[in-house]
Amino acid sequence: MYRAGAHRGISTIAARAARFCRDRRGVAAIEFAFIVPVLLIMYFITMEASQAIETSKKVSRIGSMVADLVTQQTSVTKADLDAIMKIGTSTLQPYNRSSPTIIITGIQITDEAAPRVLVAWSRKLVGSTNSADAAKGSITTVPATLNIRNTFLVRVESDLAYKPIITWSADNSKALGLTSAFNSISMGETYYLRPRRGPVVPCSDC
Repeated sequence: MYRAGAHRGISTIAARAARFCRDRRGVAAIEFAFIVPVLLIMYFITMEASQAIETSKKVSRIGSMVADLVTQQTSVTKADLDAIMKIGTSTLQPYNRSSPTIIITGIQITDEAAPRVLVAWSRKLVGSTNSADAAKGSITTVPATLNIRNTFLVRVESDLAYKPIITWSADNSKALGLTSAFNSISMGETYYLRPRRGPVVPCSDC
């Protein structure tokens, strides 16, 4: 009787094990649990990449738009330049995880055998603060193809430290622990344009 009972017990366990192996209930839930994290990662990467590309385009658009507005003027003031830079920052909306830096520089190339490239005036916007940038009369540089005697250029530099959404929070906290690897992505563009309505664009109070 003992052997028969032990045999029946083993048979019962074997039968239950066989039924368990044949049971396909819950397989879909297990597969879903494995797939969901991968799908979420792919979704966030795709979303972040598309947002970063669009923001990079907007940063480039800031430079071209600001340069275009300045070169259409016959003369400017500090208030004019500050207002134009403020308009430029609005092109970034609805992105608002960091603020751009915009620098506008009027450049005079002297009429000399060895022309010097001098700063005529310069203004910058960092976050929400406007101030002067390079000193008037200081030496600067331009691409060799634009270094033409007795000409004037307007240079606009736009830069943004793009913060990926996976590392950003409204109070700048680092709860996700990813900021060390994905703190920010540097985006920037520089444009040079010539005045549209005269040989130079002077700034009366810069």
